[in-house]
Amino acid sequence: MSGHCCGIGVGETVPDFIMETYEPERGEFGEVSLSSLKEKGKWTVLFFYPADFTFVCATEFAALTNLQDKFREIGAEIITVSTDTKFVHLAWQREEKMLEKARYTMGADRNGKISRIFGVYDEGTGLDLRGTFIISPEGRLLNKEVNYYNLGRNIDELLRKVKANIYLGKHGDEACPVGWKDQGDKTLKPSEKLVGKVYEAMK
Repeated sequence: MSGHCCGIGVGETVPDFIMETYEPERGEFGEVSLSSLKEKGKWTVLFFYPADFTFVCATEFAALTNLQDKFREIGAEIITVSTDTKFVHLAWQREEKMLEKARYTMGADRNGKISRIFGVYDEGTGLDLRGTFIISPEGRLLNKEVNYYNLGRNIDELLRKVKANIYLGKHGDEACPVGWKDQGDKTLKPSEKLVGKVYEAMK
């Protein structure tokens, strides 16, 4: 792999982007922009992957499909992104049974422009690494994860991260510990009183 860099950092503001898309829910081509999602107050989950008609990708898409309604319920929009065209997206979603119930937006970053912004574009292959990015409704990058080609991601953990970010956006004085899964679970309130006393706080 060559020509790969780290891309935008956590905590930074994501520049606006526009992508051609295939929209499985409508069976139509379309377009998506970060500015339009921000205007709607949406959380954005960018889900980069190497290529359509590949193998680990199909299993990831099936897992996304299983939880797609959960993401929508909490105001998060999934956008899967590869350097394939929107026409290949349509063909893959139509032919691969693991994608037949997918309704999330499939973005086409044909020239790798957006992939480069996030540091997942491999100049040596023209493919994307498995990069996952959670963007707040204000356009701030809050989480990033990048895997190599051969390792699939945990979609349950992705949903947990989005839920945690939504919760923390409303409770800025709190922190979500490792076992946090949903609102109502125990959180931490960082302060001088908590130093050396996390064990007691978690009891």
